[in-house]
Amino acid sequence: MAKKKAIITNAMRHLQASGVEFEAIEYECDGEIGEDFGMQIAQKTGIQPEKSFKTLVVRGAKKGVMVACIPVCREVDLKKLAQAAGDKSVEMIHVKELLGLTGYIRGGVSPIGMKKKYPTFIDESCLCFDTVAVSAGICGCTLLLDPEALIKECSAVTADIVR
Repeated sequence: MAKKKAIITNAMRHLQASGVEFEAIEYECDGEIGEDFGMQIAQKTGIQPEKSFKTLVVRGAKKGVMVACIPVCREVDLKKLAQAAGDKSVEMIHVKELLGLTGYIRGGVSPIGMKKKYPTFIDESCLCFDTVAVSAGICGCTLLLDPEALIKECSAVTADIVR
C-alpha cells in the first residue's frame, strides 16, 4: 500500500522560508463547505473555536481588497473592520473572486502566501493565546502557530473586528 504523501502548501512554504515554526494538522474534508464550516474544522481538529481563525476577503470602498481573520465562532463586524482599515465601508467579496485574488478556494483560504499581499486585519483576541489556527491553504489541513508570528508574516494589524 502506498504511503500517504505529506501535504505541503504555499502557506507552509512561506512559513518555512521565513523560519516560522508551525504544526500542520490534517482533518477529513468531504468538500461540503457550509455556513458552519469553520466550527466543523475546530471540532474535527480539537482546536478551541476561539483560537481557530477563519480568513475572510473583503473590498473596501477606498482601500480595495483586504483580509480579515476572525475566530470561527464569531462574525466579522464590517463597520469595525472599515474603521480599523481607515475606510468608509467594506463588503465581502463574491466567492467566485477568491481564487483569482488569493490563489485559494473557499474553505481553504489562508492569510499566508496569497498571490498578492493585501492589508490584513486579525481580531485582537488572537493575542490571548499561545497558538492560533489558520487554514493551511487547502481543505483538509490547518496550521497551528504563534499569533505574533502570524501577525508578522502577514504584516497584519490587530483590532477589535468582531461582533
